[in-house]
Amino acid sequence: MKTLFHFLLKSNYSARSYGRAGGLDEPETNKTFGRRRALHCNLSAAPLRSAAKRIYISIPHATLVPATLLLTGFASFAQTTQDTTKVEKLDDVIVQSIRATSKTPVTYSNLKKEEFEKRNLGQDIPQLLNFLPSVVTTSDAGNAIGYSGIRVRGTDATRVNVTINGVPYNDAESMGTFWVNMPDFASSTENLQLQRGVGTSTNGSGAFGASLNVLTDSYSEKASGEIANSFGSFNTRKHTVKFSSGLLGERFEMAGRLSNIESDGYIDRAFSSLKSYFLQGTYVNKGTLIKALVFGGKEKTYQSWNGLEDPEKLRNDRTYNTAGEYVDDDGVTRFYDNQTDNYDQDHYQLHWTQRWNDAWSSTAALHYTIGKGYYENYRTGETLSDYGIDSQVIDGGLVEESDLVDQKWLDNDFYGGTFSVNYRKNKLDAILGGGWNEYDGDHFGKVLWTRSVVLPVYGQRYYNDRGVKKDGNIFAKANYQVLEKLNLFADLQYRRVSYSANGLDTGFVQDRFNFFNPKAGATYSINERQNLYASYARANREPNRTDYESGNPRPEQLDDFELGWRYASAKARINVNAYYMKYNDQLVLTGELNDVGAPIRENSGKSYRLGLEVEAALAITDKWSIRPNVTVSTNKNQDFVFQRDGSLTNLGDTNIAFSPNVVAANAITFAPATGFQVTLLSKFVGEQYMGNIDSETSKLDSYATSDLSISYEWKNVGFFRSVAISGLVNNIFDYEYESNGYFYTYDDDFSTPGTVTTVEGAGFYPQAGINFLAGLTLKF
Repeated sequence: MKTLFHFLLKSNYSARSYGRAGGLDEPETNKTFGRRRALHCNLSAAPLRSAAKRIYISIPHATLVPATLLLTGFASFAQTTQDTTKVEKLDDVIVQSIRATSKTPVTYSNLKKEEFEKRNLGQDIPQLLNFLPSVVTTSDAGNAIGYSGIRVRGTDATRVNVTINGVPYNDAESMGTFWVNMPDFASSTENLQLQRGVGTSTNGSGAFGASLNVLTDSYSEKASGEIANSFGSFNTRKHTVKFSSGLLGERFEMAGRLSNIESDGYIDRAFSSLKSYFLQGTYVNKGTLIKALVFGGKEKTYQSWNGLEDPEKLRNDRTYNTAGEYVDDDGVTRFYDNQTDNYDQDHYQLHWTQRWNDAWSSTAALHYTIGKGYYENYRTGETLSDYGIDSQVIDGGLVEESDLVDQKWLDNDFYGGTFSVNYRKNKLDAILGGGWNEYDGDHFGKVLWTRSVVLPVYGQRYYNDRGVKKDGNIFAKANYQVLEKLNLFADLQYRRVSYSANGLDTGFVQDRFNFFNPKAGATYSINERQNLYASYARANREPNRTDYESGNPRPEQLDDFELGWRYASAKARINVNAYYMKYNDQLVLTGELNDVGAPIRENSGKSYRLGLEVEAALAITDKWSIRPNVTVSTNKNQDFVFQRDGSLTNLGDTNIAFSPNVVAANAITFAPATGFQVTLLSKFVGEQYMGNIDSETSKLDSYATSDLSISYEWKNVGFFRSVAISGLVNNIFDYEYESNGYFYTYDDDFSTPGTVTTVEGAGFYPQAGINFLAGLTLKF
């Protein structure tokens, strides 16, 4: 068992880059292995199994006892006068250094627990965000359980900076986010904020399309418990147990959650077996809040990231999954049973928040993430020398190729700390903050079996790669009321990044980057209900692991201009925002996948995104409300050059891949009685290209879907504080659509000697038709 000291100093971070091609930057388009892992937990959750026999997970070493020891040790430094007034706001202080407010001239949306918990029936967090402005989501398995992805303003998941309680969550090497590692995390989320554009300075990799920061559950003053179960299509089921001790002695609270999600998935064999836990110890005393958190997940999913290239199957056999497909000795097509991704990930966070007086407050955090796992793959017709296996003479013939089964492993640590100091008095609100993080990841592969030759050693390693990344930043931001109606905002960040790798595919990498990211803006209050804001922000961002594998990438730079109007009254909220995002050397997705399925990016030179976002929340009557939003944009590469039929061609301005010009959503809610609510949720995503050359082959058609959410809650029913039933019917009109895909080209110089012909191809990811989820939640 690891010591507490080891817990604070060392970490393992799940970089979804198992193989030589490294990390998956974009889970939604990936049809490879770059996203998986496996973890080994030590501590049993036996005390809770009796309450939830259908939920099983092994909680690692940090449990109630060490958490209590941490809290007790820090409590000795805390103030001793008991006073819980104003303390609840200290939970918000944990993230206030990176969050925007109504006086901050950036574009953002807040989402509270009560707004998403009625739809929290097992689907991933990206799906819960699907109806926010400029958001597009997708799912490998087709039903938003397992591997799901998100894009904002057309930028992929590697550009969406995600923090949990201010701690970076993006994988350090691939920069992607893997929500499958934290199934049912929404059940432990208090609220979240999605900032679009560069946003304010934050920790971790820079935001190039959006920032999503998540605040986990606050402490509870009263003891409570919760049991939630849901069932639905594709044998989907979710079981969750939560508890809180309430404040013991008015100072200490212990809270936790266990979850188990199982689903067969919409796509053939695309099953998910997901287990997760969340454990939190809190000490609160006057202006002091100390939290020790341990949370994580264990996932096993069957691979479903190949998509479909066959138009006939796309029309008539949409659930067909080519992963694990092979032909046996009798000529029969079969599928490998263990074509799976296996990964475990544990997170440790220690937060100290202090309100020193009415003007000063501070936060400090240590974090540690450990991840380990593998994906297993049946491969056909592989060259043996690529795996360190010598050719063999069998039955008089030299055998140089064979089917085989291999595993690609990750064994990663991610650790560091963050801090912020806030001064807020009279007309000035100023924050000084920053953080330092280090990632250390081993990538290695094993061969388990070969079909045509004798394997010299079971589990023979055929590559060993290592990547180390260090990331430090410091920022200062201030909002100053210069006039009664005018606030000025300034935000300066310095970020230093170093990355080294010795991968067979990355080659030798030893890069260092020094980034200066200034931001400035103003907010003008027209009256108590309306304000105008304008801002400028610069962001710089380093290449990721896969970019190095694809060539010699350059860092990206973005200048983001935002202009907006906000209106808020008792019955209406309206936000209108125009943006112009000007890029230099943007690493755009090409649509192609490398030899292990990771999305390939390339520097596109000059490019831009220009758009208008409108969102509203309107109370039509006491029982009816609507929440529409729409984004209209144009997203262009400028003077884009492409080699077609052996010759370089300037295509002029082309559409940036995976950037629809129209994204819209709406929620119509009818609440005829207290506790009863019916909501119709609609989503439209315009057509988009999966490449940057405006090829018709690469076009992803527009689609529109509608979901129906129904919930009813009874308060104070016998022993229970509340009893709630909820139902969700997804895609109620049973519309056939694809939300994602890939596009590739290659030069055919062999069909006609002396002639080069560029050949195009594409694959698509079908999403589920009509399907449902229903749940029952008991709170006591």
